[in-house]
Amino acid sequence: MNILLINHHAGSLQHGMEYRPYYLARAWVAMGHRVRIVAAARSHVRREDPCLHGRSRLDQHIDGIEYTWLSTPGYVGNGWGRIRNMLTFLYRLHYLATALARSFRPDVVIASSTYPLDIWPAHRIARHAGARLLFELHDLWPLSPIELGGYARWHPFIVALQSAENFACRNSDAIVSMLPNVRAHLEAHGMASHKLHIVPNGTDPDEWRQTPAPLPEALAATLATLRGQGAFVVGFAGAHGLANALDTLLSAASLLRDVPVRIVLVGAGPEKPRLQARALAEHLDNVCFLDAVGKDQIPALLRAFDVAYIGLQRQPLFRFGISPNKLIDYMMAGRPVLQAIEAGNDPVGEARCGLTVAAENPQAVASGIRTLLAMTPAAREEMGSNGTRFVLDNLTYDVLGKRFIEACA
Repeated sequence: MNILLINHHAGSLQHGMEYRPYYLARAWVAMGHRVRIVAAARSHVRREDPCLHGRSRLDQHIDGIEYTWLSTPGYVGNGWGRIRNMLTFLYRLHYLATALARSFRPDVVIASSTYPLDIWPAHRIARHAGARLLFELHDLWPLSPIELGGYARWHPFIVALQSAENFACRNSDAIVSMLPNVRAHLEAHGMASHKLHIVPNGTDPDEWRQTPAPLPEALAATLATLRGQGAFVVGFAGAHGLANALDTLLSAASLLRDVPVRIVLVGAGPEKPRLQARALAEHLDNVCFLDAVGKDQIPALLRAFDVAYIGLQRQPLFRFGISPNKLIDYMMAGRPVLQAIEAGNDPVGEARCGLTVAAENPQAVASGIRTLLAMTPAAREEMGSNGTRFVLDNLTYDVLGKRFIEACA
């Protein structure tokens, strides 16, 4: 089967995030399918963008996957520059639709960008090729910019996004969602019930079976010192942004001064300087900030934690469920998880790999840490093992790739 996957932000191990299209495509190639990913050349989520040297298009082969990069302008932030980047990608994709249909001859066309506007060029390609059309739902647009960004429903961009979502619900042969509780929402916008398939985020277990890359010397020394002091390390690894509600974790730290707990925050992000200044001003000596590490160093880092923390702001949008990559990493590392998220699903509870407490509630987070500290090492080890088993049984890209292919049939 020839699979054409359209994802504006798609990356690879070379380019960095977004990784999901790469891992799914690699699993499909291993199953004997031919896969082409079409992506924009400029994306804010990648570590490294492809270099087109002034060309409008670049074709590459990466790990058995065919990539087509379309030239788009760079941008910063979420303003007009980002919209211009989107529109340029969509224009180039629409212009190439007939040529892609004839040259690649897809059996399946997947519209998979974060925003739903790529459903129209994807539909055009599928129609020319006589292919099945799939819509992959990452986030709910336009609901996300409405509820998180404060956009009005009558804003022209929101109207266009809603029109695209409605078109996808009515015209796709199947819809794949990472969010488990979206059925009612999609049916309200025209989706037939039988079209929905749930395929969450996943991981490549081979990356965890390898000897992990060593941590930077200074970071390793800091963690070793904490261990030598008998500290119970509660770690967070990831972006220091508003969405992660890290102020809650700092407030919890202020309630834990009487116990040998050390809060370690590893990563970078726009909120990090402010959080560091707050910890200094409040004399939070039990909080430590460390630099971000590479993707290949994540296993070694997480295994140095006693407990791995994940939190999010309290948002109504999470009623549709969550599927965080960070949580899957925590589970693969075999760490018990403290999850401070209120959502329509509870992946930590489902996997029996830790504790779930109220979001943005420092007292609840502090209480959860005390509960985990009071457990025996064997009990915490069992939680961590539960998480790893759950991922290996349900969330590897070999498993998820097969589930996705079922939706293509």
